[in-house]
Amino acid sequence: MYRRRTFLTAASAFVGWPALGAPADSAAVLAERLGRPMRLLVPDGSQANVMPVIARFEAAHGCKIETIVTDLDDINATLLLEAILPEMQIDIALPATFGIPDLSEAGAILPLDHLAGRFGLSSPGGIGDRYDNRLWGFQTDGDVYLMFYHREMLEDPQEQARYADDTGAALAVPRTWDDLDRQMAFFHRPDQGRYGGCLYRTATYAAWEWWARFHARGGLPFDSDCRASITNDAGVGALEAMIAASAHLTGAELGLFDNWTRYNRGDVYANIGWGGTQKALNRPGAGMRGRVVHGPLPGGGDQPLAYFNWGWSYVVARHCPVPELAYLFCDHAVSPGPSADAVAALEGYFDPFRAEHYDDPRIIAAYGDTFLAEHRKAMSDPIPDLYIARRNEYFESLTAWLLRALAGHTDPESALGYVSSRWDIITQQAGADAQCARWLHLQDRYPERFRQAGAQQPAKIAPGRSWRQ
Repeated sequence: MYRRRTFLTAASAFVGWPALGAPADSAAVLAERLGRPMRLLVPDGSQANVMPVIARFEAAHGCKIETIVTDLDDINATLLLEAILPEMQIDIALPATFGIPDLSEAGAILPLDHLAGRFGLSSPGGIGDRYDNRLWGFQTDGDVYLMFYHREMLEDPQEQARYADDTGAALAVPRTWDDLDRQMAFFHRPDQGRYGGCLYRTATYAAWEWWARFHARGGLPFDSDCRASITNDAGVGALEAMIAASAHLTGAELGLFDNWTRYNRGDVYANIGWGGTQKALNRPGAGMRGRVVHGPLPGGGDQPLAYFNWGWSYVVARHCPVPELAYLFCDHAVSPGPSADAVAALEGYFDPFRAEHYDDPRIIAAYGDTFLAEHRKAMSDPIPDLYIARRNEYFESLTAWLLRALAGHTDPESALGYVSSRWDIITQQAGADAQCARWLHLQDRYPERFRQAGAQQPAKIAPGRSWRQ
């Protein structure tokens, strides 16, 4: 289902807004060459984010822009189909950042290096915007995983005393996954109308939790030869912990927006999410407004984790007839003023990704100081998502077997063994040497402690071998 809407903005309302860094009339000339409104494919829920960006561009250059709205979990697939059958005449799209490698491999989006050299860049972009040493996108959303805790449960003196008696530990914001799992079990009292957590167990999001738990245990998905390295203590232990934690969840089957609604009922201790979650919990009238304690993603030992696992990036579609115009819009969208307008939108889920965003009064009002403090720390040095070729195939295999194990249809070790075998086939199909180079390049973008551990993978349960043996 696609919904098309044209945002026509009266230029007189935006007289004071700055134009692009390119010559003032260049976008207007390019728009005349295009001869129709420029078309932007966006994920549902982001309309409020893109509207002010579009308004600025239209006002400055007289270039009309239409939006085509599609499901947020299907936008990457929609863009792939559009590359084959360009029925919607998409010029620009906002796919999930983790899809850029596969979109570029499929020829669904255009490389932007030559245009960056010609017009310049307003934002340095994110790790996921570059693939195989080329620029493909403009990161416009700081999607790091963070935790949300029910303040009244966490800070209740009676609960704190009982927790200390039961566990011998203080009831505080969890630093590790063991802490979180213990606290969710403690607060899970369905007979009293209380629940431990509302973590995702859906086909779209379940793998992200395993990925975070796995890395927190010191795991890396591949060894230095790009062989799967998950059938080890870190991988199996992470899945075993997920299975055990499932007993203390409610609403695990819910998608993104329904999760926010469920947590806003105020009877769940812990939730996981992004800045969009915080906006939903912090808006006027929300059930959990002012009742949330924010924390980092749990880690291992005493060191929390940060994980950039989603995000949205502006890209130029394959069949765009005037890519220069599309590029100018993308660069405009991530520049300081328009991007701040987008992030500040209360009804949208784009989050801060530029340093100046954290000082914008509108953004502070939308998120609150405590959330922004945690978000800024997490954005400073997160582990990346799997930005290599065929990322979708790796994650589809992982998700399928995680869900089987979570449902009790197979044991964790066997499930991850099947995933490992499939991953190695995918790597061979992608070209083992090229994929290995991509993985090593990505590993170099990890936080320092993971780079140091790269040569010291956790002990394998199922021994592996090098591609070169």
